[in-house]
Amino acid sequence: MAQRILIIGAGGHGQVVADILLQAAANGGDCQPIGYLDDNPRRYGEQALGLPVFGPVAALASIPHDGIVIAIGDNRTRARLFAELTARGEQLVSAIHPSAIIAASVTIGPGTMICAGAIINPGSVIGANVILNTGCTIDHHNQIGDHAHIAPGVHTGGQVVIGAGTLIGIGAIVMPQRRVGAWSVVGAGALVQRDVGNEMIAIGVPARPFRERAIGE
Repeated sequence: MAQRILIIGAGGHGQVVADILLQAAANGGDCQPIGYLDDNPRRYGEQALGLPVFGPVAALASIPHDGIVIAIGDNRTRARLFAELTARGEQLVSAIHPSAIIAASVTIGPGTMICAGAIINPGSVIGANVILNTGCTIDHHNQIGDHAHIAPGVHTGGQVVIGAGTLIGIGAIVMPQRRVGAWSVVGAGALVQRDVGNEMIAIGVPARPFRERAIGE
């Protein structure tokens, strides 16, 4: 019997997660999305990809389900909800598109989203509640921290370390053996040739520190 999955967030990101789960189910996966929860009251009663928006996140306990995916793009919000919902005993499941290529030795934490066309090479460790977005490539023996977001078209070399909560922007490249610290942002199209510290914003080719991230940014 398929697991009934609720998607937290009914925006564009949530609909991508829904599509991933639907595609996976059509290819023999055991997770079936049943609908969304979203705190935007204008979405209540709507449907997206044939799935209903039941109501706010607070309604979670009233809807029978077997697992959830937190489909919110903002890393801090996603991390907060992950902590709150796991503390309540919710089962976080991963949404993995059937077109993703994942080496057998890769480990993937709970609640992670792996989009169409993503490639993860041997020895890599993907944390919990991570987004590996469309067409990104994660080379061998990477470490991707919890709640990170690797945006569409990002390429990382071998033995790269990405800290918890960090965003690597669309089309960026991280060279082999480089480290990007926790809760940092690498701008779209940047080329990371040197390590980036914690809580930093780095942009450009080559990427250079632009400024520290503001509190709560």
